[in-house]
Amino acid sequence: MEIKVQLRDEDAEKTVLGTIIAERDAIEQVRDILSEECFYNHFHAEIYKAILQVVSSGNRADLIFVKSKLEENGVKFDIVEYMKIVSCHTFDLYQYASRLHDLRIRRAFYSIGQYLVSNSYTEAEDIEDVAKKVNDDMASLFKSSSTTISSINEGIENVYKMINENLSGSKPLTGTPTGFEKIDSKSGGLQKSDLIIVAGETSQGKTSLAVSMMRNASISDAKIAMYSMEMKKEQIAARILSMESGVPSNQIMYSRLTDSQIQAIDKGIGNIIGKGIYFDDRSTSNIDTIISSIRYMKLKYDIDGAIVDYLQILNVNMKGANKEQQMGDVARRLKNLAKDLDIWIIALSQLNRDKDNPVPSLARLRDSGQIAEAADVVMLIYRPEVKGKNYPEEFSNLSTKNTAMIDIAKGRNIGIMKFICGFNPSTTMFYNLDSVPVFGSTTSEMVDENPF
Repeated sequence: MEIKVQLRDEDAEKTVLGTIIAERDAIEQVRDILSEECFYNHFHAEIYKAILQVVSSGNRADLIFVKSKLEENGVKFDIVEYMKIVSCHTFDLYQYASRLHDLRIRRAFYSIGQYLVSNSYTEAEDIEDVAKKVNDDMASLFKSSSTTISSINEGIENVYKMINENLSGSKPLTGTPTGFEKIDSKSGGLQKSDLIIVAGETSQGKTSLAVSMMRNASISDAKIAMYSMEMKKEQIAARILSMESGVPSNQIMYSRLTDSQIQAIDKGIGNIIGKGIYFDDRSTSNIDTIISSIRYMKLKYDIDGAIVDYLQILNVNMKGANKEQQMGDVARRLKNLAKDLDIWIIALSQLNRDKDNPVPSLARLRDSGQIAEAADVVMLIYRPEVKGKNYPEEFSNLSTKNTAMIDIAKGRNIGIMKFICGFNPSTTMFYNLDSVPVFGSTTSEMVDENPF
């Protein structure tokens, strides 16, 4: 009698595993279609399990980390066999992974078929239960691919819901609130899968604006991961506490405080303690490490968004690439990450200086026009008070003292706009202005004295 052997392709298994271990972020190309069951060989399945464990901890699954995880898991293996596997490689990773995915389904057909055969000889189970189990098992085999597919009808249905919400005037914020009325009313807040670039020249307040939005978002119970290559978590925490208490952050960290300041700080701590703001002390200026950490933060804390401060200081492993190509690659990877994890990401960027015309523009994004291409939203910050200048023509009559212009120079789904907000230099806080001060008005003085 002919012996039937279950379908498998162990050479393809080795090739997939070797490529994932050798190439950065290769796992992200195929993790949606692969599972341990896709690997017929038990040792291969253990390697893939170890890869997922390493990635989930925020590290890159290279040959050393995977080997260590295998040993930690108590897997007995031949180091020569392991090295043969990690030496395999292909440029068609998705094609090989898809083959393993399909073979897993075919092997599952056998188990489902055997269950049906066994129930054709007995009445132990109710026939309806048998049919339901088989239907559920068959559906689960294709669940990973079917859940990502939808029709134009579903898209139109969702658009109609948005139209009706707009007509009724009851449309809630669909994203994470920024705390800035002009932004939230137009965009619905920070939207999942969006890459938002906040750009400005040095000392214009890029980090302060990002921290202000993070603080406002956390008040609405959003969870955010913050990555700063220039500031320690204590400095960022002091800035947020300064915004809550009104006590300058430098005094909080380095000065002897008065009793009234301590009381204000104690009250401010009560407002922010326990909020979902996270830092990773292991994060460095390496983009690969940061991306791995963001994935870990999403897995462990289910974050709504992440902030990266800032692009031009990141280390990018692209041999032979110039700075423009590197920045374009970083922006695209952050955009893909936001889409993959269904979170928003704010990335800060420098602007090139222009002594003749300091008003910011997209063309001045440092090192790469590709940054703007990858972004869904680009916000430019301009504080002319720092330069001893005035606002551009449309705001030329407005006071520059303790104010800032936010220019949404690109909005993929929201359009473009400009507005004036307040800025408190002592607490480095950006905030809404109910009325915009004009030159020489008493209103300007009132706003300055009561920025909150």
